[in-house]
Amino acid sequence: MPFSMKSVIGLMSLLLVVACGEPAPQAPAPKTVSVAVPLQREVVDWDEFIGRFEAMQDVEIMPQVSGTIERIAFREGVEVQKGQLLFVIDQRTFRNAVAQAQAQINQNEASVANARTEMERARELLAFEAVSKEEYEQKQAAYRTAVAARSGAAAQLKEAKLQLSYTMVRSPITGRISDKRVALGDTVVAGQTLLTRVGTVNPIYFSFEGAESFYLKYIRQDQRGERRSSRYAQNPVEIQLADDSGYQWRGRMTFVDNAIDPDSGTIRAHAEVQNPDGFLVPGMFGRARLLGSGTYEALLVPDESIVADQTRKLLYVIGKDGKVAQRVVETGPLVEGLRVIRDGIAPTERIVLDGLAGLRPGTEVKAKLIEMKPRSENTAPVSIPAKAPPPTDAKPVA
Repeated sequence: MPFSMKSVIGLMSLLLVVACGEPAPQAPAPKTVSVAVPLQREVVDWDEFIGRFEAMQDVEIMPQVSGTIERIAFREGVEVQKGQLLFVIDQRTFRNAVAQAQAQINQNEASVANARTEMERARELLAFEAVSKEEYEQKQAAYRTAVAARSGAAAQLKEAKLQLSYTMVRSPITGRISDKRVALGDTVVAGQTLLTRVGTVNPIYFSFEGAESFYLKYIRQDQRGERRSSRYAQNPVEIQLADDSGYQWRGRMTFVDNAIDPDSGTIRAHAEVQNPDGFLVPGMFGRARLLGSGTYEALLVPDESIVADQTRKLLYVIGKDGKVAQRVVETGPLVEGLRVIRDGIAPTERIVLDGLAGLRPGTEVKAKLIEMKPRSENTAPVSIPAKAPPPTDAKPVA
């Protein structure tokens, strides 16, 4: 049934009255988030490396004379002292050589005495012209020849005694000895047969290789005066073994190589570690942390407050207007259970700690201020770089 114009106007008026009576939708309340001011700490960076222990001296013991092993005078795998007897090679041939050389000495002594007597007699007779000058000079030459022969025999005796001493093979260093590589009765050849090895154990080296990027970083730090070069300063190193819960061993840098390996792009270095009980042995692996910077001021925040955006690390902060702002930050190591922020935020900014999902720059939030607290004890090393001055004729390098 068709509506009249009057009915349509009435219906529209009724709808307008109903619409005007409904309340307008309200904006959602601001989201509540916890915020805190970052902790401030003085921080030192430590770079980690994997390496292994090496003996400062590792000597292969070889005989200096050939012969038959007559005695083995050490216990395998224990400490030996410098000069301690290790092996005895059959001495009979060498003792005979000493006796022969001594006999030759005695013979030459007699020859020298006779030649001296004849020379002196000829000198006396020459004064009375009882002998010719030529004959006297012959007596002088004979005496000098006898003296020279005696000197040669003395050198042969010395050499024979030296060869005899080589039959007593002694340790050239104090250290821990390996096992014997020969048995009683074996014939050994001078300079060829390996008898055993001796390696020092205290102190001991921890050797590792660092990437070229670390080397360049240390150069820049040295040039800026932030951290002395390990080539000249005994920078501290702390080492963790495979079964250690922390870094229990401490040493000092003593060597940085003079070139980067072109094949691996790394440079060799080692630290000296005290090992009084001989617990550390060559070949043992460990994780080391080396002083990697000077002391600098850093801000600490919880890891979970940092948002990863592709290659960037972000923090959300609350401005004075109560709105969210975004900061791109540079992060560092963990200190006291919190992440170091090297750059990107101010010490007084309020960092958003939770409720990060859905936050966008410009979002208005209700901030609940809490106190930032450490989450663990500070286990970072407290060592500082050594202050040894560089050589006056050398350019510092990392």
